[in-house]
Order: sequence, then structure tokens, then C-alpha cells
Amino acid sequence: GRLLPPWGIPRYPYLATKAPHPPLVEFMTSGPVVAMVLEGEDAIRRVREIIGPTDSNEARKVAPNSIRALFGTDKGKNAVHASDSKESADYEIPFIFSQLEMA
Repeated sequence: GRLLPPWGIPRYPYLATKAPHPPLVEFMTSGPVVAMVLEGEDAIRRVREIIGPTDSNEARKVAPNSIRALFGTDKGKNAVHASDSKESADYEIPFIFSQLEMA
């Protein structure tokens, strides 16, 4: 699928009070995505260990085999998004799956 603009605005409410951040929205909607919901014991913590720190440069230092260390370029283009809490997941799951353009 593909995320449709302006996906970044509702996900990041602080952007709603500012002009849209074109590079961020452009990047997040620039290509195909693989969206999934992972469930299990302590799933959020475990997934976040696999993906590494938000900043890809930091990930290369502290988690060199993480997804962000291997495939991200910086803090904005960090290759992967994952919810950081149950509250975030409860919001993001229905939002993302309602916004995907299935190709």
C-alpha cells in the first residue's frame, strides 16, 4: 500500500498548529509501505528493540544491527515507524489502515 498525504499531520498533532512540514510528509508518502500489526507479550518494547532508536545515527552507535541503523539515514528518514505506547498504537492502527491506498 501507500500512505496518502497528509498522513503526517494527524499523527503528529503539533504539526497541526504549524504549516505542514513538506519534507516529512513528502518522505512518508513517497513510496510503498508495508503496514502490519504485531501482537504479543511486551510487543511494543520488543519491536522497538528490533527497530532501534529514532535517530538512525544514534542507532548505528547503540544498536548497530537494528533496522534504523541498517536502513535509516537520519532522525526523519529513519526507515521505520512503530508505536511507542499502547495509546499511540490504539490511535495509529485504525488511522493508518484507513489511510492506505492499496496497490
